[in-house]
Formats: sequence, C-alpha cells, structure tokens
Amino acid sequence: MSQTSSKEIRLILGDQLNASHSWFTEVDTNILYVMMELRQETDYVRHHQQKILAFFAAMRGFAEALQNAGHRLLYIRLDDADNQQDLVANLDHVAQQQQCSRIALQYPDEYRLQQQLDDWLNDSDYQVSWYDSEHFFTARDALKDYFAEHKQLLMETFYRQLRRRTGYLMDEHHRPLGGDWNYDKKNRNKLPKTTSIPEPLCFANDVSDIAEMLDRMEVDYFGEAETKKLLWPVSRRQAKQLLNHFLSHGLADFGRYQDALTERGWSLFHSRLSFAMNCKMLSPRYVIEQALDYWQDHQEQIDIAQIEGFVRQILGWREFVRAVYWHYMPDYQQHNELQAKRALPDCYWTGNTRMKCLQHAIQQSLTYAYAHHIQRLMVCGNFALLCGIDPDAVDNWYLGVYVDAIEWVELPNTRGMSQFADGGIVGTKPYAASANYMHKMSDHCQDCHYQHNKTVGENACPLNSLYWHFIDRHQAALKDNPRMKMMYHQWQKRDPQEKQDIIEQAEQHLANINSL
Repeated sequence: MSQTSSKEIRLILGDQLNASHSWFTEVDTNILYVMMELRQETDYVRHHQQKILAFFAAMRGFAEALQNAGHRLLYIRLDDADNQQDLVANLDHVAQQQQCSRIALQYPDEYRLQQQLDDWLNDSDYQVSWYDSEHFFTARDALKDYFAEHKQLLMETFYRQLRRRTGYLMDEHHRPLGGDWNYDKKNRNKLPKTTSIPEPLCFANDVSDIAEMLDRMEVDYFGEAETKKLLWPVSRRQAKQLLNHFLSHGLADFGRYQDALTERGWSLFHSRLSFAMNCKMLSPRYVIEQALDYWQDHQEQIDIAQIEGFVRQILGWREFVRAVYWHYMPDYQQHNELQAKRALPDCYWTGNTRMKCLQHAIQQSLTYAYAHHIQRLMVCGNFALLCGIDPDAVDNWYLGVYVDAIEWVELPNTRGMSQFADGGIVGTKPYAASANYMHKMSDHCQDCHYQHNKTVGENACPLNSLYWHFIDRHQAALKDNPRMKMMYHQWQKRDPQEKQDIIEQAEQHLANINSL
C-alpha cells in the first residue's frame, strides 16, 4: 500500500470498468483509486466459477491499465492479509491509512451496494461526492420521466421514446426507418437445418492463478471452467473484438433466429456482449453506434429487421429493466404474486433430466455460464414457472449461474418476466408454454425421452400437463388477463374427466420432480 497520503479516495466497483469515465481524463497524484476483491461479493450467492474468474480477471486488467496510464491505484486482492472482505470496512481502513476524509463514489447499479454505502456514510464524517457511472442512456430513476403516474409500463413505449431521443433508426421526419417501430413479425424463426451457424469467438485467458486463489480461499462455486483458456473477454480490447466478430458473423441473422433453440451450437447468432457491457468495458452507446455504422455499410446483406432487433435489446430492454429495478426496489425482490413455494429441482445444478430441452439449456449454462434469452426465459424459466418454484431460489440460481448476471438486470428478467412474481409489472402475461412451443422453436423434441404431442400417459411430455395445471391453479389471478382469456376458454371447454386426468398427471410429475 502506498505511503503517500491522498487528498481523495475514489472507489471503483467490479462492474464499473469504464475506461472512458471522466474520472480518468487527467492524472492527479493526489487521488488514490481503490479496487477490491471481496468475499462479500463471492459469497452473497453461490456463483459459477467462470463468473468469478471473469470479473476478477477483468478487474485486475483494468487496474493494471489505470496504473500504466499513470493513475495511483490500490488493488486489494482476495487473499491480501489486510483485506477485511467487506466493502466499507476496507474503505475505512484505507481512508485511515491515507489520512483522507474525502471519498468519491460512482452510483452503484445494485441496490444492496447502494444501501451498504448509504448506511456506512450515515454513520461517518467523510466528505462524499457522488458521480454518475456515465454508462447508461437513462438515469436510475428514469421511469418517473417516461411514464405518467399509474400508467401501465410497457417496454415498447419506453423504447420508442428513447428512439426519438437518440435519433437511432429514425428518419429526417422523426419517424421510424422502414415505417415500423419493431420487426418482431420478421424475427423469431426456428433455425432451418440447412442454415450454418458461425463459429463463436472464444478467448483463451489464463486465469489459473485466480482459480488457485479461489480454491485456497475455499470459495464455494459451481460449474465448469477452463482456467488456462477462459473464453470471456476480460479487457476492452477483447470486448471490441467480440463486437466486431458479431457484426461480421452474427448481425445478418441475429433477429431472424434470436429465439431459436437448437443442439447444433451454443452461441448461434448472439453477440454475447452482455458481460462486457454489464461490467462497463463497452458502453451501450458505443455498441449501438458501431452496429448502426456497420449496418449502414452492409445494407445489402443485413436488413432493417436484424439491426432493429439488436438495437431494441440494448436501447429498449436493457435500459427498461434497469429503470424498473430502481423504481421498485427494495420491495420488488419480495414479490411472489403466484405464491410459488416449491424447492428448485436438482437438475438445475446437475443437468440430469430426461427432458431434452431442459437438459440442454441447463448443461450449456453449467458448461459456459451462458444461455441466450429464450433458453433462460422459455426453457429454464418456463419449467420453474409451471412447477411453482420459489422465486427466491430461481433468482439465486440465475444470479449465480450466468457470467453476465448482476442483480439490476437479473431480477426484473427473472422474478418479473420469467416467473410473473411481480404480478405484471414487467410482463403483461406469464410466459408459460407447453411442449408445443418447444417443438415449434427447437430441435429438442426429436429423440427426446418424452413425446411432445402427448399430455397424459407413458412418456407424455411433462410440459403439457404442467402447463394446464398452471392454468388451472391460477384461474383466480389470471382468468381476467386479456392475453390469457383464450387459454382459459380452451381449458373450460375440456371434458371434466380429461381435465382431471391432466391434473393428476401433472401432480404425479410434481411429486417426482427430481426424476423427470
């Protein structure tokens, strides 16, 4: 630790690796930047090994880059002898050693960290300056500016306002290019057998020293990792390479097959930029504008539906869920609208299930710490929703298993859109589906132990009876939902004995959930 006193200490959190932040415009030797690896962060949920390795490797690389640029920086490693393993305890320790009372902080993106810092500062005499992270298009409290009080929240409404504000994909008359705001009707196709999938760009970062440290410190993690060849980008340079690879090999078919489910590949046409963006190595503005520039130069190969689908995920959905998170926290994490209480099935930790769709999505998650949004929503999430899994358990699994999972983006996607535990704040209906959806969008149903076209009887796909069981048990909460009325009408028309058989089949599945 430097013996030179500092006039100001600036904290950089592990998801604040923004080299373009105004903090770093000039070198000031009176400022000490502080970064730290903490058991507080490795232990708040059980994480995938790749997630911890990727964050720590990116943090160490960022720290080295700052020091090479001339900035004074203290980096506290997980195994440092004087590491208190607690964010504010370490800050107190550093401030005392530096005899410094001025602390500069960027607003955290996780509520728990904001609360921890606020509680600490309320009991201290530090002179504190707060700064924006300079990453997002919108402020944390954006919902109050984009929606009138009591008006239903729709991502599409939010997205269109941001399109107007930024001018992205708008013409000179402030109308959407091509005449439509979104092109979902041209996207979301099943992947044809004849369509080739680009080889994913994977890096080979040697993080064996970090892996050894985690084991020595007895950090509890799960999942698989090639510690000498970690595949995720851990620097801005690598993140840019991944973006360029996506633009060259994925963008042309991104929207068209963004919802496709297949065993032929794990990356498909997705960008896999979410980790790099969520720890702020790349800004959403940079990513969108690079994509728009590339599209402008390749319009003969890339139609507007593909670029609009990509822009919408970043400008629309990513900004929207963050705004929802900050508007409704801390109560949001307690919502359990459907009163789901069942324990998380064992297969989420092992991938051992005869349901091919679920087995593939979970095993991919355990192998790569990654699954695309439909695998998360309509496979892993759908099964948990149909079975009535406690949203606390679902949240913890999603927050731990995926390399890009930070609570501000995970919680609204999981507890909200996936599990409908928020009662419709994020989604206008539960995203519940039977095997018909899986058969339509995937190649998983072929050679599966279960038959997608059977609801009851031997080898009938569990998704079918579980779907109708979900419909039946939540009639009071969902029957008046405009987007669910057709399904309830279909259910009510069924023969009473048929309905009873379906319910009994589903209850048998639930009773033997770890044997499916």
